[in-house]
Amino acid sequence: MVFTSISFIYYFLPLLLICYFAVPKKFRNIILLMFSVLFYFYGEPKYILLMLIEVLISYVVGLLIDKYKSKNILIIGIFIHVLLFGIFKYFNFVIINVNNLFHSNLNLLNVVLPIGISFYTFQIISYEIDVYNKKVNVQNNILKYFLYVFLFPQLIAGPIVRYQDVNNEIDNRNVTFEMFANGLRRFIIGLSKKVIIANNLGELCNIYLNLGDKSVLFTWIFAISYMLQIYFDFSGYSDIAIGLGKMLGFNFPENFNYPYMAKSITDFWRRWHMTLSSWFRDYVYIPLGGNKKGVLKQIRNILIVWSLTGLWHGASWNFIVWGLYFGILLILEKFILKKYFSNVPKFIKGIYTLFLVMISFVIFQGDNLSNDFNIIKGLFGLNGELFINNVTLYYLKGYVLFIVLGVIGSTNYVKNLVIKISNGKGKKIINILEPIYLLILLIIVTMYLIDSSYNPFLYFRF
Repeated sequence: MVFTSISFIYYFLPLLLICYFAVPKKFRNIILLMFSVLFYFYGEPKYILLMLIEVLISYVVGLLIDKYKSKNILIIGIFIHVLLFGIFKYFNFVIINVNNLFHSNLNLLNVVLPIGISFYTFQIISYEIDVYNKKVNVQNNILKYFLYVFLFPQLIAGPIVRYQDVNNEIDNRNVTFEMFANGLRRFIIGLSKKVIIANNLGELCNIYLNLGDKSVLFTWIFAISYMLQIYFDFSGYSDIAIGLGKMLGFNFPENFNYPYMAKSITDFWRRWHMTLSSWFRDYVYIPLGGNKKGVLKQIRNILIVWSLTGLWHGASWNFIVWGLYFGILLILEKFILKKYFSNVPKFIKGIYTLFLVMISFVIFQGDNLSNDFNIIKGLFGLNGELFINNVTLYYLKGYVLFIVLGVIGSTNYVKNLVIKISNGKGKKIINILEPIYLLILLIIVTMYLIDSSYNPFLYFRF
């Protein structure tokens, strides 16, 4: 089950809310845990046992760490989680490369990547580390710990929620009318981002990839469209998760902060998938020594972190290259370019950042580096294609609205305008129009979901 489905929006979610608010507060954790397990079981029935076992192991490891204060227990716990994570996500990738390198014929594992394993593995590991470092108190109640990991809004698509983010709310939370309304608003906006903008731009990207008659302009349209698609897909799911959390009394951390308005690659990664960036900073970069052991080791640490960041996204060489690409850019900015940036106009900084990010997502989107580099060559007219053709104009006409919506929606200008109006005499008008606007968005989303068969779930790779 995914959030952007009729079954979730009109069956699962209403039933959950009815049951959740119908029972006394002391039973709400049980209701939420039951529905969370059902949610995951619906999507991955054959791997529900794996997840239950892994969460149980983590619960026991947490108790043992708290009792014995042993680093060895922590290491064993992390090893088990990383091992299971590696088997399901990277074993076949390693075997394929071994076979290619040594011309061997080793058999692949007949397994499918469990949905959300990248997210809940990081949640579990962060909990065990934080218990060891005494940043959080151990959770003795097994049902409450299971709820932390299984909490369905963030289970399969993030943001990466740490135990310290929700431990107080697991024990005590209140849902006010305002909080529920804000959550519902965020939920509908997230749905709209994903279904209306990301899905349509995804269709355009697929058309380009399957097209024989390409052009330089269409390649640029593709690169820009995919960059917008990936943002509205990822941030849309984060908005949905945050909105659902608020409707249930949880305050999940923000995950995106208008990254395409960044003025450097460093700034971009302070705005893009913030929970992932902070996780690698706190649990990998700083433990490796961060920036405290000299320049060479700092460069080493950056490259390690970004290699792992790439691998976290998927078991493919393009993800490793993508991660190292950002690692090198961040090193260049930190040690070479930084001193020159102060005098560069913000507009130029923005163009520089967007261009490099666009190139990165060309590498990110495929699983064949040769094809990815051909697309990059196509941006500069090095594939012998016309600058523009009739096919390009035809598809541009059909999808230009979604590109424009994506460009506008990736900035904070509309948000700031609404805030400005709300703070003035237009507050009453905003209060009247907002429910109508959200209802219209929900109707449009529903129509798209009923009519269209294209509704990809990109997190199957994670």
